[in-house]
This record gives sequence, C-alpha cells and structure tokens, in this order.
Amino acid sequence: MLTEAQRAFVDGARRAVLATIALDGRPRPVPICFVLDVLRPILYTPLDEKPKELDNPRLLARVLDIGRDPRVSVLVDRWDEDWSRLGWIRMTGAATLLEPEGADAEEHEIVVAMLRLRYEPYWEHDLETRPIIRVTIEQTTSWGAVGD
Repeated sequence: MLTEAQRAFVDGARRAVLATIALDGRPRPVPICFVLDVLRPILYTPLDEKPKELDNPRLLARVLDIGRDPRVSVLVDRWDEDWSRLGWIRMTGAATLLEPEGADAEEHEIVVAMLRLRYEPYWEHDLETRPIIRVTIEQTTSWGAVGD
C-alpha cells in the first residue's frame, strides 16, 4: 500500500493529523504522534496522557467518532521555505481500538514498545493500560517531494 519512498517520508515525520468524522458529518482533525507497522499497512496512534478535557480516553471525541464511523484519514506533510521540498501523504482507512487486554494484548504490547522507541516522553506515560487507535490503511494519495 505504501511505497518504500512513502514509508520513508512518513517514518521521517514526527507528527501527523488524524481526521475522524464527527456526528454532524464534518471532519474532526487532531494532531497525533504515531508509528507505522514495519510490515503491514497499519498506523498506530496512542491515546496518551497529554492533557485532555476528559480523563477517560474511551470518551474522547475521536474515539466516539470511530465507534460510529471507522473511516479516517491521516495526513503527513512537510513544509519548507524551499517549495521544491513541499510534500504530503494522505492515508485513508478504517480505524479500530487496540485494547491492552484480551485478543489485542500482544499487539498492544509491541506497539507500546515501538511508540517508546520513537517518542522518548512516552517512557513516562502509562500506555500499557490505555487503548491505541489502529488505522488499517486502505488507500494513499501523495503530492510533491515525497521521494516517489
């Protein structure tokens, strides 16, 4: 699904924007931290402990949106004053929650380790007990200098 060049572009980014579909049908974008699965077209983003309006991550608007409609988009972009370096990749797919217990436990544990290797502040977060959003990428669109 992702070319090698697209994967390198996404892997080089420190943040992305996840857009879910709100109850009224409008897009609901939110900046995210993320990791890509090494072999499969899957992106993971944690429901971490950064300050939020709600303590329960399962009640966050993006989680409720995904429960109603799993269709999401993730945008990774690069800005540069040298416009020949501008580029973006939009990945669309279906999102689910990866739970820390039950059938998802092993995958969840691996993803927590991947997130901690990528983002040092996550060593201080209790990711083991919080769900993670799993996006199965179904389509990609890219533009500009993404290495294709």
